[in-house]
Amino acid sequence: MEMPNPDMRDAFFDEVYNIAKSDPNVVFLTADMGAMSLERFKQDLSRQFINVGIAEQNMVSIAAGLTLGGKKVFIYSIIPFVTLRCYEQIKVDLCCMNLPVTVIGVGAGLTYESDGPTHHAIQDIAVMRALPEMSIFNPSDCVTAKAFAGITYKSSSPSYVRIDKGSFAPLYDEKKTDFGQGLAQLRKGKDVMIVATGVMVHQALKVAEMLERRSLSAAIVDLYRIKPLNTELLLELAGKAKRIVTLEENTISGGIGTAVAEVLSDSAKFIPLKRIAISDKHCFDTGKRDALHAICNIDNDSVVKNILDWLK
Repeated sequence: MEMPNPDMRDAFFDEVYNIAKSDPNVVFLTADMGAMSLERFKQDLSRQFINVGIAEQNMVSIAAGLTLGGKKVFIYSIIPFVTLRCYEQIKVDLCCMNLPVTVIGVGAGLTYESDGPTHHAIQDIAVMRALPEMSIFNPSDCVTAKAFAGITYKSSSPSYVRIDKGSFAPLYDEKKTDFGQGLAQLRKGKDVMIVATGVMVHQALKVAEMLERRSLSAAIVDLYRIKPLNTELLLELAGKAKRIVTLEENTISGGIGTAVAEVLSDSAKFIPLKRIAISDKHCFDTGKRDALHAICNIDNDSVVKNILDWLK
């Protein structure tokens, strides 16, 4: 019987557990957030696991103190609570001192569906990109999630990993992929290049298939390290593209569309660019994630229509 693909969150936490077993200086902090894959960590490595309670801002400051004491710290909560609620603490306690703490946020985009704007994670990329010392990773499958646990463990500066919930088909072979590049072309195409991030990479691949049935060839690029962005490789791929589309489950302001636009503008690359994202408003609608995508016009059919209308 074929085993299901691991949950992205479990793949990350399982690798952190493996690292912590070999390094007693690794400490995991959670703001009263759990996960099945954390139960083993809590049981086997209880001296390296701390639940600070529903006190995310305090968790960041505790992480800073532990790091200054020689520990390698991972902190974990729902994305809006561990980024927006803690923004000043992350800026002052982690970034200003350039401390290598890994901020783990779960529930990227509209993962938390009907919980509304309090739980939707659609502004975090914009605000975290503004912090000079911060690296941002956005895994698109269990392979990248596992890899980012190791990469952030070895980092000498603050990192933010935004993780989706759920199981998605692997896009990479971990034995053959160097995730130090920051982005990867998963599909070649000559008419348009779609740059996506996180689970939207899977949607971009489906969109490419739909466009192919309309005689349009779309390349797909997975931007899995949003910051620092590999501008050299992005420009190399952009130089082969007639047009570029960015696709994300984030607000249109400050996300990867903005990041790609900045690179093209600063490099004087005059390539037509279309940003497809959630419009500049909160989503108060309720329903499953697919339904919210349709409401926000980032479902497959809406994206294909948007691209086709733009190409005309």
